[in-house]
Amino acid sequence: MLKIIVFDSGYGGENFADYLENEIPIADIIRVIDWRNASEIQSSAKEARRCAEKALCSYIGKVDLIIFANYLLTVTSLNYFRHKYPNQPFIGLELECPCSFVKKDALILTTKAITKTVKYHSFVYKLKPHFRLRTLTLESWPNKIDDGELELSEIKDCFYRYVLDGDFKPSKIIIACSQFNDILPEIKKVLGGNIEICNGIREVTTNMYKTLRLRGGACKRPKNP
Repeated sequence: MLKIIVFDSGYGGENFADYLENEIPIADIIRVIDWRNASEIQSSAKEARRCAEKALCSYIGKVDLIIFANYLLTVTSLNYFRHKYPNQPFIGLELECPCSFVKKDALILTTKAITKTVKYHSFVYKLKPHFRLRTLTLESWPNKIDDGELELSEIKDCFYRYVLDGDFKPSKIIIACSQFNDILPEIKKVLGGNIEICNGIREVTTNMYKTLRLRGGACKRPKNP
């Protein structure tokens, strides 16, 4: 049986591992969730890399695939792991570019650590000609989601205060923090059920099929969890 590691620091990784268990039942999905260092992993690229390397040392070179369900770790350290451990396949959740033929409003939900990365600035630069962008950094939300303390009322208050003002009407949400995938139903309830969610999960699933060379997997379009 294929062995796939999912690394993260909270319920975002648990949720993604649940999704993979349904998506690829022939694999043994091993969850490596570093709850103890969650705050450090979410706020510092250096700490995220250090914690991941320590947590994964016993698996590197012994499993079929390691997936980072952590956007900060992916955008800052994926190449580091690939170069240091060339015999171990790594992939991760990336920032996903939405498709658009006309200029629309897009909202990026993320944390400050992500916005400080070179990859994030390149991502925003690439989108600007096609979207009117607004970035919302939500530092307290990941821990509240992990602790089950984020209320729908707080989500509503935040969006009505910082997003749903004036003529800015987002039709697309770009997720750049894995915990935020756990509250997609609540986000859709506030912003509208037809809003497009871009969270990189389709892309990482397709990359998983290609990396593992599973027949037919790269041809189908996976659904978001």
